[in-house]
Amino acid sequence: MDIKEKTIELIDALKSTCQTYGMGNDGNEYKIITQVFLYKFINDRFGFAVKEISPVLSNAEKWEIAYAGMSEDDRLDILDELSPDIPRLYPQHLISNLWNQQAKGDFDLIFDSTMADIADINMSIFATQTTQDTKIPLFEKLTQYVTDDAQRAPFARALVDKLVNFSFEEAVAKHYDFFAAIFEYLIKDYNTAGGGKYAEYYTPHSIATIMARLLVGDSSDLHSIECYDPSAGTGTLLMALSHQISEDRCTIFAQDISQRSNKMLKLNLILNGLVSSLDHAIQGDTLVAPYHKSDDGQSLRQFDYVVSNPPFKMDFSDTREKIAAMPARFWAGVPNIPAKKKESMSIYTCFIQHVINSLKAKGKGAIVIPTGFLTAKSGVENKTLKHIVDEHIVYGCVSMPSNVFATTGTNVSVLFFDNSKTTDKVVLIDASKMGEEYKDGSNQKRRLRDFEIDQIVSTFQNKGSVDHFSVAVSYDEIKEKKYSLSAGQYFEIKNEYVELTQDEFNSKMAEFTANLQSYFTKGEKLQSEIMEQLQRLPGMSE
Repeated sequence: MDIKEKTIELIDALKSTCQTYGMGNDGNEYKIITQVFLYKFINDRFGFAVKEISPVLSNAEKWEIAYAGMSEDDRLDILDELSPDIPRLYPQHLISNLWNQQAKGDFDLIFDSTMADIADINMSIFATQTTQDTKIPLFEKLTQYVTDDAQRAPFARALVDKLVNFSFEEAVAKHYDFFAAIFEYLIKDYNTAGGGKYAEYYTPHSIATIMARLLVGDSSDLHSIECYDPSAGTGTLLMALSHQISEDRCTIFAQDISQRSNKMLKLNLILNGLVSSLDHAIQGDTLVAPYHKSDDGQSLRQFDYVVSNPPFKMDFSDTREKIAAMPARFWAGVPNIPAKKKESMSIYTCFIQHVINSLKAKGKGAIVIPTGFLTAKSGVENKTLKHIVDEHIVYGCVSMPSNVFATTGTNVSVLFFDNSKTTDKVVLIDASKMGEEYKDGSNQKRRLRDFEIDQIVSTFQNKGSVDHFSVAVSYDEIKEKKYSLSAGQYFEIKNEYVELTQDEFNSKMAEFTANLQSYFTKGEKLQSEIMEQLQRLPGMSE
């Protein structure tokens, strides 16, 4: 069994343990799964790193025992040499130490205090924060979520039992290529929009890849790049973007209102070697209180790349007036509160405006939107659409297949922005017929295959025109079509002409005539049968 299979087996085992102790599909299950998984990862990451530094540890049969037997000074020397993106662990924090203490009756307290202590000594680097600057620690106490006190120690033992069967050490250097699929599997049961606002659901890996590849391209001359997602969710878009740029050449900035998303985003950043960006992963309402500001502390900070998969429709009536009181930020306006169906407020239009406001002068951005926006005829949607066309900000749009998202059947498209406004053509691609169908539980879903992703990217980059797939149009052409960004409205309707001899033409006409006569005969027969049936009805014969 390879490392990927073992990792998936670990995730399944942790979920099974939660189910056994009454927390399957419980609101706190995701905290337990993500935290224990992360604990296992940093334990193995730490072991890998200290063995690289210390020959004593690398040559030991069991490095954990050798590490525990070192003098305090020797251990501190090793910790001083560690990269700052690796959490500091002492012997009492290691999984092996917990394993050896399982027989103790208060093992739940030992387990919880270990996690809390690791979080405390690594608070300065590994905590995230809220818009109010409240620190969110790396770990929290977990056994408290088991309501039966007597079951807490057995629960902690069961968790630790699952962590000793393999090591992540062979996956340490892989980062994105390994963990993208693992992370998707890890959180697949928590990909619902039901637990909070904003981008709670997971963006498909294929869409994240397309967005990253089209924004960044193949440029290798990139350094000190700043990337931002104002509705970051679990960080899928940012991970794909940072991987396309190279993790060591960019810094990640993120904000999302969801506590659950913040925990998963933290895990994603650590797994992918982006620990230095943890300080910029903020929990809070982006529209009401954007955290990332410029040096003056007032205007929005601007970035090289901005990506977003915001919620499309939701009730934000509680904060609508606060947002509407910022007309400089929301220049196209803020959706009104409908008398009925408050949950239908088009909050995504506010995120489109926020994304554009957050771009540097030559910055690029991409945002997932409902496909209906592409032909909006009124309201904030239409004002926003006209702005991005009139100002030459939008430079492309890709309409995706239906059912590509785990939690919505809404047809989606991706808009691409370039604030340098240097392009003269807008690339419109209709990829709605692409993809393969698959079953996700009882739901029928669709996913893009690798060769289709490559086709979308190459066609977009080459500004190619492909029948019923893509077209490159000018801004004037878009205005003539009443600002529509729907690719299908620009496709040419082509008639096929076939040269026929006189005999072939006569034969075709005879065939058409015979078919028409057949239809007329059948129609007359059917009419006659209906009249006969009517004559048999009581009172109709007269």
